Amino acid sequence: MGHVEVAGVRYELPDGRVLLDDVSFRVGEGAKVALVGANGAGKTTLFRIITGELAPHAGTVVRSGGLGIMSQMVDRGVSAGSTSEGPPTVADLLLALAPARVRAAAAEVDRWELALMDTDDEATQLAYAGALAEYADAGGYDVEVTWDVCTVKALAVPYDRAKYRELSTLSGGEQKRVVLEYLLAGPEEVLLLDEPDNFLDVPGKVWLEQRIAASDKTILFISHDRELLANCATHVVTVELGAGGGGNSAWTHAGGFTSYHEARKDRFARFAELRRRWDEEQAKLKALVLRLKIKAEYNDGMSSQYRAAQTRLRKFEEAGPPTEQPREQQVTMRLSGARTGKRAVVCEDLELTGLMKAFDLEVWYGDRLAVLGSNGSGKSHFLRLLAAGGSDPDVEHRPVGEAEIAPVAHTGRARLGARVRPGWFVQTHEHPELVGRTLLEILHRGDGDPNGRKGMGREQAARVLDRYELAASSEQAFESLSGGQQARFQILLLELSGATLLLLDEPTDNLDVQSAEALEEGLAAFDGTVVAVTHDRWFARGFDRFCVFGADGSVYESDAPVWDEGRVARAR
Repeated sequence: MGHVEVAGVRYELPDGRVLLDDVSFRVGEGAKVALVGANGAGKTTLFRIITGELAPHAGTVVRSGGLGIMSQMVDRGVSAGSTSEGPPTVADLLLALAPARVRAAAAEVDRWELALMDTDDEATQLAYAGALAEYADAGGYDVEVTWDVCTVKALAVPYDRAKYRELSTLSGGEQKRVVLEYLLAGPEEVLLLDEPDNFLDVPGKVWLEQRIAASDKTILFISHDRELLANCATHVVTVELGAGGGGNSAWTHAGGFTSYHEARKDRFARFAELRRRWDEEQAKLKALVLRLKIKAEYNDGMSSQYRAAQTRLRKFEEAGPPTEQPREQQVTMRLSGARTGKRAVVCEDLELTGLMKAFDLEVWYGDRLAVLGSNGSGKSHFLRLLAAGGSDPDVEHRPVGEAEIAPVAHTGRARLGARVRPGWFVQTHEHPELVGRTLLEILHRGDGDPNGRKGMGREQAARVLDRYELAASSEQAFESLSGGQQARFQILLLELSGATLLLLDEPTDNLDVQSAEALEEGLAAFDGTVVAVTHDRWFARGFDRFCVFGADGSVYESDAPVWDEGRVARAR
């Protein structure tokens, strides 16, 4: 088993701002440590420092054992390799996770295979045989056996059938499950998992909780799912926002998540008590100095006491007040909406081609409908169909925003009611129309729709960004934001767009706990209809209707959340 030790780490952003300051904590052998904190506080940056991808400006990182890494978006940075010349495939994803020697050997095999296609002589054949021998010595074939087990468990198909499948054809949850299956079964002793529960359905989350708890690996993971934290974490490290604009620091709670909130509350109470005592002592010393000053004016014998009191006050103030209480973020979402027709969504004999059987559904104005079911069952396709305005959208049903929405193959009919304008929150945060633009630029321009989001001046934009704790990131490009910051900005655009039907695809996946609570409060005040795909057991408590995509391909309504539906049985 391995360990990770972070000592006095300081990291500055390119613009000179200090993001992390004097961050220290230890992940002991076999420990399961959760890293929590506000979105944008620097958790993912800290992961990148631990992996060596980023170099800290001060401090050290010491680790032992092999390191397995899962990023927040597992498909990012995966390029087509030996398995294909087009988009990256399942094999490319798994190869990217393999040990360096296996990756290098696979690249050599690929190179000599291509060479053989051009020159089939003895020298090339010998070089190809040598590359195959090195691949075998590196453990490539042994790893492929592990890959086969992983794809059977994650995708229900063997590796030989799954390896050429493009990553883009897998749901976010299926991609995560493939990576997690490999890392938890692989040889690496230390795992860094950045929001591993994102996109997983509830059975997948329960599986992940059980696997982490049972694993003897050393695991440091970022998560905002409170049930996962409570069931897995042996310690909790919090990246706390620096007071007064200073760098963020870290605090370690030695217990699990069940006692975390009480411990944090007591910690803040101690900060407040220490500051109160310091202020009281400072006031007493100032009063003493003033009193002795008055006495020294008419009694020379008091001068020495006056000077001593002055010295005492100066040394007290030079020592400074106790450590300031970390700042807690305040996110305020003002989702307004508007009155629409009584029937907001009507589906008649709607069948999502190749996904689910035909079903009927009526969603009424003001409903809060949660769409539940396993990954890959078609829930996101259903939301995308509604986001495009339904089967045959009228002008008034055009979606808000600038995103181009791909069509969804279906039969039957889905239509929106009068004055219903859909606003779509995208699960994977894919917004090519926002790439390369800063938040201020996006807000200043508007979305170009006379009835949509209007452009705004710099001062007004700064105010709304501040409500979403995004003011400090106003000059950053959208794609450079953390997953949670992108999620908050998506919700801000929906707030400004005038949408009356909110279509939310896993909105809480990347949100920290405070932001998720702010979203729940915003939805409670929203004057419109909400349809949300979610696997967040806590978030689903705020909904009053539940539409379940079943394992048998049927779609049905339930009075309560149904979390145990299995994968849809279909040819793969």
